[in-house]
Amino acid sequence: MASKEIKIGDKAPEFTLRSMDGGDISLKDYVGKNTVVLYFYPKDHTPGCTKEACEFRDNFRKFNSKDAVILGVSLDGQVSHRKFIQKHDLPFPLLSDEDAKVSTVYGVYKEKKLYGRTFWGIVRTTFVIGPNGRILAIYPKVKVEGHVEEVLASL
Repeated sequence: MASKEIKIGDKAPEFTLRSMDGGDISLKDYVGKNTVVLYFYPKDHTPGCTKEACEFRDNFRKFNSKDAVILGVSLDGQVSHRKFIQKHDLPFPLLSDEDAKVSTVYGVYKEKKLYGRTFWGIVRTTFVIGPNGRILAIYPKVKVEGHVEEVLASL
């Protein structure tokens, strides 16, 4: 499933994904109400992803004060997400994109190389989506260090 490249100003692709508690969360739930920080990350319980999630956690109140909600998306299932949330006391939902459909539409599911091995996975990327449903900022190929502060500054 090919997707056109998403650019700042575009309408964010609508999605509905299963959250860690079994309920569905849709982008349309926030349109007209909140800015959405939609961050795609490769895998629960890995060092970089844990650091990124904990930095979002540690700044959660700052995002809240700007009427921004944080939604994390990976290919992991609900059980993995629940354990990740409990272990690190994450106050925001993690969404399961097990079939990579949403990650593909957002253009973050790509072929990657690591230690000479080629595989498909999520390239760490963050989208800031305004209350009007339009893309306000895109952070591709995120380096975890300083990323959360950069996103906060853009709000």
